[in-house]
Amino acid sequence: MRKDAPIGVLDSGVGGLSVLKCLHQLLPHEDFIYVGDTARTPYGTRPEQEIRKFVAEIIDWLAAQGVKEVVIACNTLTMLGVESLKGAHQFPIVGMSKGEQLLLAASKKKKIGVFATPFTISTEAHKKAILAADPGAEVYPVGCAKFVPLIEGEQFESKELPEAIREYAAPLKEAGVDALILSCTHYPFIKEQITAEFGPEVTIIDPAEATSQLAMEALQAEGLAKTEGEGKVTICGTADIERVQRLAQRMLPIETCQFREINLQEK
Repeated sequence: MRKDAPIGVLDSGVGGLSVLKCLHQLLPHEDFIYVGDTARTPYGTRPEQEIRKFVAEIIDWLAAQGVKEVVIACNTLTMLGVESLKGAHQFPIVGMSKGEQLLLAASKKKKIGVFATPFTISTEAHKKAILAADPGAEVYPVGCAKFVPLIEGEQFESKELPEAIREYAAPLKEAGVDALILSCTHYPFIKEQITAEFGPEVTIIDPAEATSQLAMEALQAEGLAKTEGEGKVTICGTADIERVQRLAQRMLPIETCQFREINLQEK
């Protein structure tokens, strides 16, 4: 693998653009190819074997583009097990950080909230990671089923969005949490509204920053980090690329990005 090869980033939809934003900021010399499977999103309600098939198709497509690393920019897909998604590919694959150390550092009361998809919450992965790091912590997980459809549907000004935020925030406010992790890559799109609902006494953590650090460390360990030149960003969707472009401008300077609608069967 070459240092000047691109880094692949994948998600079932547009949520992973929040991770791409952090990756691009941390690794400005790197080229990125982002794939959002917008034709088949959301994945969360599909059978696991079907999800695995879709992810394998995306990774194979990225491999055909010559990537040197793949970042799984989705908590739900990370829960499937990063190594089990790798197949026969030789490049490193990095999944989403659970952010337990960031949360424990931010929480003085050790009362921690987790916003995630119902599937991610059902795995209890974040709760287990936090309690493994500090058995005295109290963890309050909330499955936020309404967020992803609202974000993918660009319903940022709808009355349904603040209603959903209030609904999911209520039990955490009652419990007195002082740190909250947004454990779905879609949720940073509404971080400002979530922060306003909780107020300044609650620290909101985006695990994309820790994930980007893991991606950089994996490149350095393989001697593949690019240290000069201006990186390029290509954002691909399997459908509805105009909507992808509209949502991308909430995260990235799109004037420096290229957009492509792709067919995963055409490598």
